[in-house]
Amino acid sequence: MAQPERTLVEYLVHVSENYSPLDFMLIADHIDKFLYGSLLTLQITALSLLIGGVMAVPLAVARAYRLRWFNGPIWAFTYFFRGTPLLVQTYLIYYGLAQFDFVRDSFLWRPILSNAWWCALITFSLNTAGYTTEFLRGAIENTPHGEVEAGRACGMSPVKLMWRIVLPSAFRRALPAYSNEVIFMLHSSVVLSTITLQDILGVGRWLNGRYYLAYEGFITAMLFYMVLVFLISQGFRVWEKYWLGHLRPREE
Repeated sequence: MAQPERTLVEYLVHVSENYSPLDFMLIADHIDKFLYGSLLTLQITALSLLIGGVMAVPLAVARAYRLRWFNGPIWAFTYFFRGTPLLVQTYLIYYGLAQFDFVRDSFLWRPILSNAWWCALITFSLNTAGYTTEFLRGAIENTPHGEVEAGRACGMSPVKLMWRIVLPSAFRRALPAYSNEVIFMLHSSVVLSTITLQDILGVGRWLNGRYYLAYEGFITAMLFYMVLVFLISQGFRVWEKYWLGHLRPREE
């Protein structure tokens, strides 16, 4: 009796399970979980970069101009978050704060501090604020003196000079370094899987653990990170082309 012909899906499953070094059909069956992990990763990364960036601007200005009562505490803040691993910082906030009774009894405990998502957002925001503050401070301090003098010659007040001359110039020069910070934060988001959040790596670890696999989940997670980094890099390339176009040599 002739064997019925296999459908395309059955043939792919057979090849995936018996001949391919990577069970790609199993990955395809769970691709929705990787997409959810990507959404969580991008959500935490984008929000933390936004919050940290907003925090970093006034902190960088205070550091650049050596404001008397703020320079020291801001330096200590940036040194702590740049000098310690993000994993340790996340553990201190997610696990460490629960050791204090006044924290558990506060109104912030149940809605925020007992929630892994909020703890991750707080930690990531503070961490990227520390890094962004320092390289933005350097960009402010290295603002060409001629630009500042031109603004003063036009009668600009210190606030208007900062808003219209110094900060836009600093943002342009800090943009290449900031692209590295964005990619660094995306890579650092693997910490999320250590505090019960199902980010991209968390889904990969779940897949390997459930089906006793060695590397399918990790390779899939790696590919997702590579795609995201490529998109981020291309986005910053377009942004730099727009913001720094005046620095390119002009054709005669």
